[in-house]
Amino acid sequence: MDASTLIPAQADLPALKAVAAGCTACELYAPATQTVFGAGNPEAKVLLVGEQPGDVEDQRGLPFVGPAGKLLQRAVAEAGFEQGAVYVTNAVKHFRFEQRGKRRIHQTPQPEHIRACNPWVAAEISAVHPEVVVCLGATAVKALLGSKYRVTKDRGELLQYTGPGAEERTKALITIHPSAILRMPDDAREKGYADLVADLTVAARAVA
Repeated sequence: MDASTLIPAQADLPALKAVAAGCTACELYAPATQTVFGAGNPEAKVLLVGEQPGDVEDQRGLPFVGPAGKLLQRAVAEAGFEQGAVYVTNAVKHFRFEQRGKRRIHQTPQPEHIRACNPWVAAEISAVHPEVVVCLGATAVKALLGSKYRVTKDRGELLQYTGPGAEERTKALITIHPSAILRMPDDAREKGYADLVADLTVAARAVA
């Protein structure tokens, strides 16, 4: 099952978000606090897609508001985007986790979760009409571009975007997920962050 039967025809972002709040297309909805839909500029030229909401995002109902989100916001600004210029979302809209005592430990979403949520991402891209879709990390790459591409091999280059919600003019750009930078050793983190900013700068210049 996927979410395609839930999505109203030609719906705008507020309508999509309202319907997504009740999505039960995969089992992740049950333990999660809520659906975490995309947020940002509804007319953004650049749309960024991550993996899934984390613990903080699940509680607050907003994407990229935890530690990785704060790092991403800083990188987006350093890449040359004005505040509020981009739209951010995730390939999967519910937090997948394992409960360990009082802690909820992130679990990578499975292919069936990505497939279930793909219609939501397609609808967001169709509603926003971005010029560039940025895939943050491997899960977003698989969800939007398939298994042909790899983050390490293909990052930082403008590609033709042919994934969900694609238009003829739409480009794609692959880069690392900010959470991967936070997991790097201290001596590698500065370069990891600089590389993320460099990749995002390619997207910023493409739409300038």
